[in-house]
Amino acid sequence: MAGLRLSQAAQDDIIDILAWSQTQFGEAARRRYQRLIAIALGDIASDPLRPGSLERPELGRGVRSWHLRGSREAARGADGAVTRPRLFVIYRQMAGQVIVGRVLHDSMELTRHMPTAWR
Repeated sequence: MAGLRLSQAAQDDIIDILAWSQTQFGEAARRRYQRLIAIALGDIASDPLRPGSLERPELGRGVRSWHLRGSREAARGADGAVTRPRLFVIYRQMAGQVIVGRVLHDSMELTRHMPTAWR
């Protein structure tokens, strides 16, 4: 398993996502999304090249994405699962670590939200 590091932007994304989920859908929805994000991050840390992850050369050298729907069933809890996850984890593997650059909604233009240093 590779180490995992979240950029400040990714940490901010997660905080915003969870706050929005709680405001819009309540605490149970926030817990479901929190669990899903945690499972997805563990999935890519354990296998950064996992089937279903995509190379994203338009975002930078070595950049990949993982759509949270790939972790949905593993994140199912007693209170259910996120019905239709709409988030991507954008990451790259460097020096034995998985570095998460952003966690973004799948409707966003990803190239506009990536750190310049990654391109």
